[in-house]
Amino acid sequence: MQTTFTLAQMADPHIAQANDILRKCVHCGFCTATCPTYVLLGDELDSPRGRIYLIKGLLEEGAKPTEQHVTHIDRCLTCLSCMTTCPASVDYMHLVDDARAKIEREYKRPFMDRLIRGLLPLVLPYPDRFRVMLLGAWLARPLARVMPGRLGAMLGLAPKRIHAPTDLDRPQVIKAEGVMKKRVALMTGCAQKVLNPAINEATVRLLTRHGCEVVIADGQGCCGALVHHMGKEDQSHAQAKANIEAWERAEATHGTIDAIVINASGCGTTVKDYGWMLRRDDTMAARAKAMSEKTKDITEVMMDLGLNAAAIDGDKPVVAYHSACSMQHGQKLTKPPKELLAQAGFEVREPAESHLCCGSAGTYNMMQPEISGRLKDRKAANMKRTGAQVMATGNIGCMVQLEDVVGMPVVHTVELLDWATGGPKPAGLK
Repeated sequence: MQTTFTLAQMADPHIAQANDILRKCVHCGFCTATCPTYVLLGDELDSPRGRIYLIKGLLEEGAKPTEQHVTHIDRCLTCLSCMTTCPASVDYMHLVDDARAKIEREYKRPFMDRLIRGLLPLVLPYPDRFRVMLLGAWLARPLARVMPGRLGAMLGLAPKRIHAPTDLDRPQVIKAEGVMKKRVALMTGCAQKVLNPAINEATVRLLTRHGCEVVIADGQGCCGALVHHMGKEDQSHAQAKANIEAWERAEATHGTIDAIVINASGCGTTVKDYGWMLRRDDTMAARAKAMSEKTKDITEVMMDLGLNAAAIDGDKPVVAYHSACSMQHGQKLTKPPKELLAQAGFEVREPAESHLCCGSAGTYNMMQPEISGRLKDRKAANMKRTGAQVMATGNIGCMVQLEDVVGMPVVHTVELLDWATGGPKPAGLK
């Protein structure tokens, strides 16, 4: 793609980076076939190629974002399917991240939009606040069907049960069973440990059973993904720095940490990108890169350790595996989860259109409920056609999005692996 940035514009490192990305695009249109919003809406501006044109014009002209820019960039799920498809390796993820940051700085949204976008970052990354919000949403959930748009969508996502804090919410070290093979730091997350604490519990059992000492670092918190994808750079960078410093302190106290283990693929994609996010921060760049390089999804760690499968009483359910976008497109992990489930003795089936997003995408199901709902129904129909008895995935957002519509129990992949290696049967299967 030809660009016409001036020399003065190219002196801005953000513009220079965008120029390098834009010039790789060859207009081929392969991305349109795998972009969920283009597949649904058929609008060129709701395809990656169309959004790239919008961002190019926005940056070249040096103008403030318009309603058109914001509408179509907001509709992007950041599923990154386009990056898997792109033959030219266009770095769409970082291009759209910069565009969102520009929108956040320069565009004044309508009042209700500003209110919701101001509230979510104040609540979702903080477990105690999130529990209080969920309690209110749980009480109001019967009104979800009559509430308009985003309010109805947010109420509809309220869980049927509010979990109390667990012992794993506090900093600690859990010793390995038998000989220690690795020392790992588990990122316990923010929303996940409120919505489904059983995931972290299963992860710790699985890791310690396979010879890992698990460190839960003091001071770690939200990975920053939620606010990062809303264009709030300062907040996301502050959250990234806090996590890096927490893991550095843990390493100084407990000894070398072999891996930062993450069991929510959306968080994993972001933490693996810390090196890029903080690359221009002189005090953090090298430290962020080092932590990014240590970051592993739980399935990567288990592939390295080797799975010690045990006998399960009775027949094992057939598993429909849903590969979260952040897993297959963000982290390029397609084989490990399925191979581990197969090693554990489960029959694994994949749905049709497995590359398409389920519509969760962080806060997308709250901010774009109509498009999200259509993607959810499409994914649910494909999951049902597998004829499986349980759905497994590696991302809490996808679990919440699909659990009420797929017609089968929905569990985290790690819960099945824990069960297959001697842990309890997942609660959702009892």
